[in-house]
Amino acid sequence: MARSNRKTWIVPEGVTPTELDLKVLDYQEKGFIVPSRQLIKTPEQIEGIRRAGIINTGALDLVAKSIKEDMSTAEIDRLVAEYIADHGAIAACLNYEGFPKSCCTSINEVVCHGIPSEEELLWDGDIINVDVTTIKDGYYADASRMFMIGNVDEKVKRLVEDTKKCLDIGAEAARPWGFVGDIGRAIEKFAKPKGYSIVRDLAGHGVGLEFHEEPVVDKKKKKEKDKRYHIILLAKNMVGLRNLYKMISISHLEHYKVRPRLPRSVIEEHREGIIIGSACEAGELMQSIVRGATKEELLEIASFYDYLEIQPHTNNMFLVRKGLMPDEQALIDMNKTVIELGEALHKPVCATCDVHYLTPEEKIYREIMLTACGYPDADEQPDLHLRTTDEMLASFPYLSEEKAYEVVVTNTRAINDSIEDIKPVPDGTYSPKIEGADEAFTEMCYRNAKAIYGDPLPRVVQERLDYELDCIISNGYGVLYYIAHKLVKKSLDDGYLVGSRGSVGSSFAATMSEITEVNPLPPHYVCPNCKYSEFFEKGEYAGGFDLPRKDCPQCGHALQTNGHDIPFAIFLGFEGDKVPDIDLNFSGDYQAKAHKYTEELFGRDNVFKAGTIGTIADKTAFGYVKKYAEIRDIQARNGFFEHLAKGFTNVKNTTGQHPGGIMVCPRDMDVHHFTPIQHPANKKESGVLTTHFDYHSIEGRMTKLDILGHDDPTIIRMLEDLTGIDAKTIPFDDPKTLSLFSSTEGIGLTPEQLQGDQVASLAVPECGTKFVRGMLEDSRPQTFSDLVRISGFSHGTNVWLDNAQDLIKNGTCKLNEAISTRDDVMNFLIHRGMDRKHSFFVMENVRKGKGIEKRNKQGQATTEFEAEMRENNIPEWFIESCKKISYLFPRAHAVAYVMMAFRIAWFKVYHPLAFYAAYFSIRAKAFDLRIMTGDLKTQLTEFNRIKALDRAASPKDKDLMSALEVSMEMYQRGYRFINIDIQHSEARRFSIKDGALLPPFLAIDSLGETVADAIVEERNERPFTSLKDLQRRCKVSNTIIDLMKDLKCCGELPEDEQMSLFGA
Repeated sequence: MARSNRKTWIVPEGVTPTELDLKVLDYQEKGFIVPSRQLIKTPEQIEGIRRAGIINTGALDLVAKSIKEDMSTAEIDRLVAEYIADHGAIAACLNYEGFPKSCCTSINEVVCHGIPSEEELLWDGDIINVDVTTIKDGYYADASRMFMIGNVDEKVKRLVEDTKKCLDIGAEAARPWGFVGDIGRAIEKFAKPKGYSIVRDLAGHGVGLEFHEEPVVDKKKKKEKDKRYHIILLAKNMVGLRNLYKMISISHLEHYKVRPRLPRSVIEEHREGIIIGSACEAGELMQSIVRGATKEELLEIASFYDYLEIQPHTNNMFLVRKGLMPDEQALIDMNKTVIELGEALHKPVCATCDVHYLTPEEKIYREIMLTACGYPDADEQPDLHLRTTDEMLASFPYLSEEKAYEVVVTNTRAINDSIEDIKPVPDGTYSPKIEGADEAFTEMCYRNAKAIYGDPLPRVVQERLDYELDCIISNGYGVLYYIAHKLVKKSLDDGYLVGSRGSVGSSFAATMSEITEVNPLPPHYVCPNCKYSEFFEKGEYAGGFDLPRKDCPQCGHALQTNGHDIPFAIFLGFEGDKVPDIDLNFSGDYQAKAHKYTEELFGRDNVFKAGTIGTIADKTAFGYVKKYAEIRDIQARNGFFEHLAKGFTNVKNTTGQHPGGIMVCPRDMDVHHFTPIQHPANKKESGVLTTHFDYHSIEGRMTKLDILGHDDPTIIRMLEDLTGIDAKTIPFDDPKTLSLFSSTEGIGLTPEQLQGDQVASLAVPECGTKFVRGMLEDSRPQTFSDLVRISGFSHGTNVWLDNAQDLIKNGTCKLNEAISTRDDVMNFLIHRGMDRKHSFFVMENVRKGKGIEKRNKQGQATTEFEAEMRENNIPEWFIESCKKISYLFPRAHAVAYVMMAFRIAWFKVYHPLAFYAAYFSIRAKAFDLRIMTGDLKTQLTEFNRIKALDRAASPKDKDLMSALEVSMEMYQRGYRFINIDIQHSEARRFSIKDGALLPPFLAIDSLGETVADAIVEERNERPFTSLKDLQRRCKVSNTIIDLMKDLKCCGELPEDEQMSLFGA
């Protein structure tokens, strides 16, 4: 039997010991390990646990009825979550120690704690353990059940059956006054002769008032040195800060298990510059006092720390409630013991207050969150606000006035004074160094400019490029441009166009270094032959693509047009000193390669994904409040609940990564100069390293590259592959393509054939949604620049509705005059004579929704821009429009988007089958093979069914409705889908066959990417001889095979080889 000197059964002072107390105390005196007195449940608690158990069992019963082959583990999780919620309970697994789901699903060799996933499907022959824990009224019930799917191997079946017998045997061995070891021995007596081994790394545990409580059964018999404690680490100088960041990284990357942890050896190795405190009651020192360590042991433990910590004893009343300490006086004595240790070791003792929120009024928010997480004592928490000095002094009445002042004020100030003035993140910008980058970048810009505009350069070009390069190089940004150039060039060399985002297209240097296609110069003609050029600098044209076609007056060659009149100040500020934010849209197919290329450029150890920090959403917060009110039986209006929810909406609760942000550390610096690192959401299996700090906090110090994935470059690459046409050769003034945005003539259909649509921009990026199509019908754009305005209207806030739409409809202004992008404000004012710097400031205010004037903190105007606008005869409608705007899109971003969209629209006109193949392969979110290979009437019937559902339509139905709309347009144009062909369909993308679209295997409902890829790979190796051959080689489930047969996707394949043989 296990023996212990620890006194865990404590009868409170003044309480007469019961017969149970006397018997347990006798065992304890003999050295047996006994539970704490608090562990013994009352009849009321047992009844509460039973109620939770009924719901828990019901959830597992529901799984038993529903579980089947081809079901995803995510579906199991949804069943459990909904059942528990419907019965007024809480799924304890969800968010427990960061666990993302409501139950655990462990398939085959996964022992336990598997995470449900949409990608994880159950196959014939699988076994799965579903582990569910339910909280009802603060009481916990925990159980798991094993399920066998389909035809399970006999050995596996026997394993499951024998495991169930072990469970029954163990339950039978659990008797009053028995030992926990009796359970293990009974199971082992049955299991060992059958050749079974035991999983020794996992612990059994008690349950009831907490998720995991005593007794903890651990086959490893953990020693005291393996226990986990809290510790306080303070950086006292820059060396300490680096060491602190390194330890945080090590704890997340090497020792993360439920929480980040640090072995003592790592702390000792990185101790330089660190002040170590003994922490709260969860610290090693306080825990040792609780377990009854000797004075000598406590002195040895305390000697490790630089200062010792005590807290108001009321913080630790839960130790009394749990029976770990006998009474309140024992808590006071704990603090006195720590003070005695400090005096003996000449170490300062500091009083802290374990702050969880700032003010007493915020206590309710923590109580709500603890209740939502299933803590049964959520309403018994101490006050953990930031106490004043007087409040802290009053918390230690049992100390002398001098000693209280020493621990509360003197010692804490001494610790504070020993810490140098350090900055968590260094000032300044630390860009990666590339030798000769400034010179190479400058030379490239001038070389490319002269290749287009001739030598000497035209005045407009020379002045713009000189000014931009001076700003860029003098502020140290040349290397950022050069890096972006290399990334884009790599993608272009590999055959993928890159679109720019944000305001980078405002920079002519970015255009000349091939970072962006957007040319920000004033609209102009240029001759590719003799370099003649003509610029329009007074706003005569909104954009160069609107200029009428004409021949060069000098050599007769057809002139090229370009220029979108975008000020450089939009990108780098009026003084040209703002840190550039170069966002690039790579093909989604190419994004990972672009990320990999950054590692080649800068070294793998210097490139990290930009970390993010997720917060509690308002709906989640409201759900927490409702659950709290339900448990506490609080009746109130929703307005009161919403008010409470605001108290912890946006509280940080998880980590993640930016979808395309890459943080680059200079080669001569360590990342820990800026931030620790970790895996996103601490998922080691992701293989990704992110910054521990949210990237916003270090952006501008470290270099951030935005390498985003986008559908448009992927679609264009697919269109080029299907047609052999270089998308860069498509003219942006093609009349037939332009007509798509103002009529239906470009595709040869009438509005009646298009569900009443009066434009033909369906499925075209930027212009395909119902909202934007309505915008097009209202404005009837005629030029490329008009389309840029439409893009600006659609991406802005309070720019179109109740603003530009009304102004255009009532004839107050024309489409090409209304404000659609931030550049429109600045250009409009400058062209009408207003001061350039003031025009910039007005634009900056308007784009952020701050109105026209600059204002101080009291909201008082500190400028007179509106008066200046009137002095320059700016029309009233323009001034009022500025005041309504909440957010304005950058013109450069709109131009980049529309350039991509226009190219795709061109294919819709001239290569429709390729257009629809690309759309359904990449953009469509739904596809119903049975309906969409049917005739137009079948599709229209389904479309109208979903339409009639209106708001009741599910997200899946809405996605299908959108896809049907495009499919019906395609059918109206004389094209159709044919059925999947086992011999010719691709895995993931639609292809063209015999003048029709051939769907991929992925179009079969429930058939995943892995199986789709396997079918094509295996087919390319050798033809399939039968359905059995297909199923065996590609691991296709019976359900999918039956569905493929039902959909007639299998061609002439026989059931198996024997049938083929006899058929022959």
